[in-house]
Amino acid sequence: MPTQPATRLLTACCLAIAVSSSALHAQPAAAGVPPASLASVQLPPELDRVLRDYERAWAVKDVTALAGLFTADGMALPNGSAPARGAQAIASAYAKGAGMPLSLRAIAFSHSQDLAHIVGGFAPEAGKPDFGKFVLVLRRADDGRWRIVADIDNMNAFPQRPAPAGAPAAKP
Repeated sequence: MPTQPATRLLTACCLAIAVSSSALHAQPAAAGVPPASLASVQLPPELDRVLRDYERAWAVKDVTALAGLFTADGMALPNGSAPARGAQAIASAYAKGAGMPLSLRAIAFSHSQDLAHIVGGFAPEAGKPDFGKFVLVLRRADDGRWRIVADIDNMNAFPQRPAPAGAPAAKP
């Protein structure tokens, strides 16, 4: 079965991320420092715009604007949900969680002529500890603006499992 262009592009981007990890524009983490404390990096303005537009649309639950940040064949892979492809599916997927303050920060990025990726963390407010992390794969559109091809996010900690029935209560 032939591979769709979006799937080939996403595969190539993920491979490029893995291969270019040594060339990322990021500060190396000190030994023993937890990932949540990796330093932020400054993005070029055209990439930073994507993060700021995302934050604004998320905070006011404008899922149409959020979906508009993606390419037509873009995919969102939100934590705890099935993948969503295309504007309608992305808007529907984000309707479940959008509508609260969000602060995005980059901890690494790389870009070439028409492809880029940003690795970062997210928190409810700038300067607060990250409670999750993300990878955005971007492609420059015909109008020159960067659009999201894939948005992958997840939380920094797994939810705590309830104690089995009859187990002693956990100490605070």
